[in-house]
Amino acid sequence: ARLTLRAPTRDDFPDSLVMWSDAEVVRFIGGKPFTREEVWARLLRYVGHWALLGYGFWVVRETESGRFVGEVGFADFQRDMEPSLTGTPEIGWALSSSMHGKGYATEAVRAALAWADETWPSVATACIVAPQNEASLRVAHKTGYREQLRTAYKGQPTIVLRRAPLASK
Repeated sequence: ARLTLRAPTRDDFPDSLVMWSDAEVVRFIGGKPFTREEVWARLLRYVGHWALLGYGFWVVRETESGRFVGEVGFADFQRDMEPSLTGTPEIGWALSSSMHGKGYATEAVRAALAWADETWPSVATACIVAPQNEASLRVAHKTGYREQLRTAYKGQPTIVLRRAPLASK
């Protein structure tokens, strides 16, 4: 109720750039702030997911104030990792550092999962989280994700978590 999730637009680019340029936000997501060009490509990728696959990421804003909170959604990133997640909707989330610690990540992920349960009641979803990212691991566990295995992605230790489809619960 505190948050609004909506499709990204060009107008979200400045807020997204501020978030992805923040070293605290990217500490466990590649470890280096994103450039303007990389954030623009990310925004285009979000829009492209919706156009090609019928799902993607949403921009998250506070309902009352309209302030940018972050981004949450599903993707098929075609990651070069084993086991492959290709074809499995992979949830991800990132919040502006000023929005950390307010319960917004869990709330946004739950909203995204409600959409997924309605859209894909028989489909399992996955996420990957760096082992040292305790906050994201807590969000994943609170929203029904369980560790499947540990692997590496881009040479870094990574935990693959899965959530059973609604139909099997």
